[in-house]
Amino acid sequence: MAVSAVSQRPPSATHRAVAAVGLASFLLAIVILRTEHPFGGNVVRSALFLMAVTAGAIFLVDLGWQRVHLRPSTGLNFGHDDPSRSRTLVKYVGLLGSLGFVALLYWLFPEYHGAFYDRYYEMLWAVVPPVLVLGLPYLFLIDRHMSEPRDGIWHMGKLVTLHWSAVDRRMLGQHLLGWLIKGFFLPLMFVAMCDGLDKLIAVDLGQLTSFKPWFDFLYDFFYFIDVGLVSMGYLMTLRLTDTHIRSAEPTTLGWAAALVCYEPLWSLVGRDYLAYDTGYTWGTWLWDTPLLYCAWGGMILALVAVYAWATVSFGARFSNLTHRGIITDGPYRWTKHPAYIAKNLSWWLISIPFLAPDSPVEAVRHCLLLLGLNGLYLLRAKTEEWHLSRDPEYVRYALWIEDHGMFRFARRLPVLHHLAFRAVED
Repeated sequence: MAVSAVSQRPPSATHRAVAAVGLASFLLAIVILRTEHPFGGNVVRSALFLMAVTAGAIFLVDLGWQRVHLRPSTGLNFGHDDPSRSRTLVKYVGLLGSLGFVALLYWLFPEYHGAFYDRYYEMLWAVVPPVLVLGLPYLFLIDRHMSEPRDGIWHMGKLVTLHWSAVDRRMLGQHLLGWLIKGFFLPLMFVAMCDGLDKLIAVDLGQLTSFKPWFDFLYDFFYFIDVGLVSMGYLMTLRLTDTHIRSAEPTTLGWAAALVCYEPLWSLVGRDYLAYDTGYTWGTWLWDTPLLYCAWGGMILALVAVYAWATVSFGARFSNLTHRGIITDGPYRWTKHPAYIAKNLSWWLISIPFLAPDSPVEAVRHCLLLLGLNGLYLLRAKTEEWHLSRDPEYVRYALWIEDHGMFRFARRLPVLHHLAFRAVED
């Protein structure tokens, strides 16, 4: 059955006001860290404070005003009350098994033995004990109100306790994929957040007296907003707040397209296959023409700001390779994948491969390499669409964007036409 056009944009899983509160609380926490230095320079504890303030503000508004705990997507029904200590204990064992599963991978792979991850492990030592203490009462509270209490963590508990005949492999597989996603991305994002927070706390805004230092500061600051909110999002996967992982990317292609864009895989791909950077930067090109220098740099900052805005729009729901609710506010009001579009356009403005100093042939080669990276992100976008299109809400959003989005003209270009729609019953 063919799907019909959608006249009204579906509501966003994160309301724009919730996203605004999250950003405001994030900025307020930064001001506190810069002026009060409450943790004596300990960047890990400062980062945890920043995430706690932001998450607390988001959840206060989400629960108190949006009442997200009552959404059907949580799987909770507070009119249903079926407390079970045995189910809760199985889930708690599943929580221990999930943590142990990720810890085993960190122990197994040499990548995670380096000093790069020291701050991340310091964070885990601070976070895991409270999780272990609060996990049991939280699981008991949630389990008693679940319409279908035998979820992924329950099946993980059954696996760990060797009751294998009760295990649903699909649900267990989705649960483990969700923990793999957190285990892979959270270390990268949290370490980047700590590095950015170090620089942000130390910067002297009074020394920013011209465009170039302001450009450098704002460029780093926008990306810091991104990694800070993303780190918080990976930690706050809670059913009660409707920020849990509803599904994880099920395809190898989707995983491959995403993982190669991040370390440690990007070092190989970026160095040996998609090394599009010529070493001739936009700043060098335009340094002697101040007006063009500021205009070009302003366009780069605008694109990076859109990239950060896209992350802000998720509130506490962002993570790669997952479905945690459909976002239709912020820049997603204008197009699908605004973060990918903004980031890829910014790379063209930053690296200017079309002005390779060696020769026109080299310029063409470097442009093709950057187009290859753009194609990789196009593949990421399409695999995400194929995954999210299993949810009729995303299909409605994508149909609405096709008719109302800023790139609606692209429907006439077969190569860019949305491929992900499933038939949806009226």
